[in-house]
Amino acid sequence: MIGEIVTVTVDRPLGSYHPEYRDMYYPVNYGYIEGIMAPDGEEQDAYILGVDTPVKQFTGRIIAVVHRHDDAEEKWVVCPEGITFTKEEIMNQIRFQEQYYHSEIIM
Repeated sequence: MIGEIVTVTVDRPLGSYHPEYRDMYYPVNYGYIEGIMAPDGEEQDAYILGVDTPVKQFTGRIIAVVHRHDDAEEKWVVCPEGITFTKEEIMNQIRFQEQYYHSEIIM
């Protein structure tokens, strides 16, 4: 899936808080890809990097997969065309949520 173009429906825009865990702030846009089911039985989740304003929907390229060793699901990292990040840069932006898991970034 790395390199594929996908459209992410954003249900937790940049600047919002998690609906259940009220202290979890989203410094990036976060959402799901409609019609692609993840191992947890829900639609595939994705972080959107390289977009500095809240959006409702975003089409971009998958540049990485966040594999969680201690969870059933993975997260995809989606960016605008032509923008790339290192593994370290990705982790710095998604640490707000991935700090609770043993995660590995696959590129």
